[in-house]
Amino acid sequence: MNIARAGFYSGLATAARLLAALVVVKLVAWFAGPEGVGKLGQFMSLMSLLAVLAGGGISAGIVKYVAEYREDPQRLARLLAAALWYALCASLLMGCLALTFSRPLASWLLDDPAYAGLIRVLAVAQLGIALVNYILAVVNGFMDVRRLALIQVLGSMLSIVTVIALARWLHLYGALLALVVGQLLWLLVGLPAWWRSPYFRRSMLRLRFDREMTWRLAAFSVMTLTAALVSPLVNIAVRDHLALELGWQQVGYWQAVGKVSDAYLLFLTAAINIYYLPKLASIQGRDALLAELRHAYRYILPVVVVLAASVYLLREPLTRWLFSVDFAPANALYAPQLVGDVIKIAAFILSYVMLAKAMTRLFVISECLFAASYLALVYVFTARFGLVGAMYAFAANYLGYLAFNLLVVRRYLGGL
Repeated sequence: MNIARAGFYSGLATAARLLAALVVVKLVAWFAGPEGVGKLGQFMSLMSLLAVLAGGGISAGIVKYVAEYREDPQRLARLLAAALWYALCASLLMGCLALTFSRPLASWLLDDPAYAGLIRVLAVAQLGIALVNYILAVVNGFMDVRRLALIQVLGSMLSIVTVIALARWLHLYGALLALVVGQLLWLLVGLPAWWRSPYFRRSMLRLRFDREMTWRLAAFSVMTLTAALVSPLVNIAVRDHLALELGWQQVGYWQAVGKVSDAYLLFLTAAINIYYLPKLASIQGRDALLAELRHAYRYILPVVVVLAASVYLLREPLTRWLFSVDFAPANALYAPQLVGDVIKIAAFILSYVMLAKAMTRLFVISECLFAASYLALVYVFTARFGLVGAMYAFAANYLGYLAFNLLVVRRYLGGL
């Protein structure tokens, strides 16, 4: 499997996920306007956080070690038994915490305690979401990109139907509820597809504590949980700051541009995640690793530049079509955001070396450091430039992150 073929299949899956996400955003924009889109962002940040925590944050670890152990059935069986035990224990813990604090979470994130029932549904769904994460990680570790794409496409189609039905019935509340239900519906596709794969064994559904494998997975758990905690929490803090200083309508404009950015970058980040994590994890030699990174830049960076330029040229019709004419002020925010996107992908490719080689301490420090610097830059730049300052902060922060990753990779290659 090469990057072109992986990109094709991941592109199909990403298009389906993107369509599902755009349906949600469009419906929320219709029913609730810019303020509703701002609250949608808050709920999606909580969902992304809990979705990772539901499995203990070990999906990247499962992908890495399945890629390494797939020719060693005994070690693979130990790994997966420990991974499933770890994931289900973590999902039970997170579900209980979310149930306990559902009302404060609803008041804090959505500014309305009436949404506490929605948080409770999300809490109960944690077990199912953990199992979905586990299945996807195992399939990805075997680099079965076609099967992975099939699960994601069919799962996204089920999610779209659910969103349309619930949003028409319950409006904003229904759209948010559909985000949770749609994740659970992926099991209807994922379990049969995985069950019919040539590498599936019933032993992959056993639960067992294994000290060695749990310790290995825990390193990835720390890295993934750091990223999962820091990024949504910082985005929530940024939204709260922008809402306090500029109002929720301005947050809606910022969120709209961010959603467009996330949407087109999803094609690239999905391909990088599906292909490069297991690939880099299996490479040991300096020359092979350097060649793989050069290959990534040769193919991926020109694509992101073309996509960013296209989005900029089409920003007005895109904003009007994806949201509504009420979002026209968001058009002034695209240029610095898109520059930041290009820098982000350049840094993202290099940052996978830290994940693939389990550089736990360095990864955690970098995530915390650059999350804090982003928030600080938002405060400084928005005070000076207004809402567009948040986009300047995004680009400036990723420029620093790119420089940091260049130093890390150069040092790692020098030590091989």
